[in-house]
Amino acid sequence: MGRVSHADESTVVVEMRNIVKKFGDFTANDHIQLTVHKGEVHAILGENGAGKSTMMNVLCGLYKPTAGEIFINGKQVNFNSPKDSIDMGIGMVHQHFMLIQPFTVTDNIILGMEPVKGLVVDKETAKARILELSAKYNMSIDPDAKIEDISVGMQQRVEILKVLYRGADVLILDEPTASLTPQEIEGLLEIIENLTADGKSVILITHKLKEITASSDKCTIIRQGKYIDTVSVKDVNESDLAAMMVGRDVNFKVEKKPQEPGEAVLEVEGIRARDYRGVEILKGLDLTVRKGEIVGLAGVDGNGQTELVEILTGLRKAESGKVSILGKDVFNRTPKETFDAGISSIPADRQKHGLILEFSNEDNMILQHYNEAPFARKGILNRKEIREHATALMEKFDIRPRGTEGNPAGTLSGGNQQKVIIAREITNDKELLIAVNPTRGLDVGAIEFVHKYLVEQRNNNRAVLLVSFELDEIMSLSDRIEVISGGIITGSVTGEEIANHETDEKELGFLMAGGKRT
Repeated sequence: MGRVSHADESTVVVEMRNIVKKFGDFTANDHIQLTVHKGEVHAILGENGAGKSTMMNVLCGLYKPTAGEIFINGKQVNFNSPKDSIDMGIGMVHQHFMLIQPFTVTDNIILGMEPVKGLVVDKETAKARILELSAKYNMSIDPDAKIEDISVGMQQRVEILKVLYRGADVLILDEPTASLTPQEIEGLLEIIENLTADGKSVILITHKLKEITASSDKCTIIRQGKYIDTVSVKDVNESDLAAMMVGRDVNFKVEKKPQEPGEAVLEVEGIRARDYRGVEILKGLDLTVRKGEIVGLAGVDGNGQTELVEILTGLRKAESGKVSILGKDVFNRTPKETFDAGISSIPADRQKHGLILEFSNEDNMILQHYNEAPFARKGILNRKEIREHATALMEKFDIRPRGTEGNPAGTLSGGNQQKVIIAREITNDKELLIAVNPTRGLDVGAIEFVHKYLVEQRNNNRAVLLVSFELDEIMSLSDRIEVISGGIITGSVTGEEIANHETDEKELGFLMAGGKRT
């Protein structure tokens, strides 16, 4: 609250009127309305599968609306492709960045729009323009750096510069803070402030209510494809927004009774490993997770947490060290061996490691048990049992739309794909659950639901290792927080310290950046 608005209410830059978008018999957008003014930060809020991405894909020219009208700067437009949308000054920064890792910052920004001098690409002119834009909006970026060598926050700046280089006046940011540290989020909010002060408009797709109240002027809420309301953010609080989004009151506080943890389930000693470039990324890491506790692993992306999880789940080999589950050695075992030893996991990349997108939802829910009773007998799948199992899980875990058990998992929204994985892994009921960014891309109603199940695992005397870039999530769920930086654990914070406000987000962010507790 209290931010200075740069919105010019007299100038409408984007208007979407009665937008309908159907896919066959399914209506993804049902008479959606949106009005965005010059210099305004306008948030789009809705549950997973509510139709937010569809709505923005219509505005970007990726989809043609079934019905309805779009006006840009008061002029009605018909987009036949994303190029038409870009030509009208609309640019989108997607949640999953569209960058080529071995290329430089400059190469990525000018790709497809390379300035030429004679027969060669004029990199110097391009670089000068990039540095000019970077300075204007205070983004401080190295145009010669390779994408693979810069942080996630810097990569996002490259994506923003990419659309500005193409002349965007309206920037659509899709879940822009999903993988950022608290300090990087502050930097992004400053960039948004600089853009709107210059007369640019920003459409912000986010599930994070705190960010909407901190950064936005207006918020349009959609629910199950329908337009609900547009509100001035200064007139509402987070609870109001959440209730409008899900149609009921949402409990933000994680209910968790204190309990003494039991014996050690996971013991990791002196793990050393290299990343894909052959650089040492884990440098003798130690970690213990006990029965009946949630241990949060907090760290900036790229400090070894991905490699650690891959080693624990059998996807990567460590060079040395020890890993045991309830005293049983599982060091450098296969994924099946680690699963059989008692480790289940909600992976970081749901599409790459969590699901087989071409398989049906019901088949994805039995991936580890397809050859066991009651789902199979003598090598023959029991389709009736598999369908009943999937139907019950879709009901219990609120996976939408219902009745899609036989549909490919790739047809679900990202949030509902995540719920399929969570339903499967929690039902596996193993000694250790590793949850990596379990609520990434989920709305507040679904987050409340996932948190409840993680706490339920802990209350049932299971061990939970929570790896998350969401510090709020780590702080509210964890009984103990271990901070990873530079491939080792650099600090430990108890749940009591968080509850008693003896440490906060800022201190954790400092530790994550390699600082030491005094």
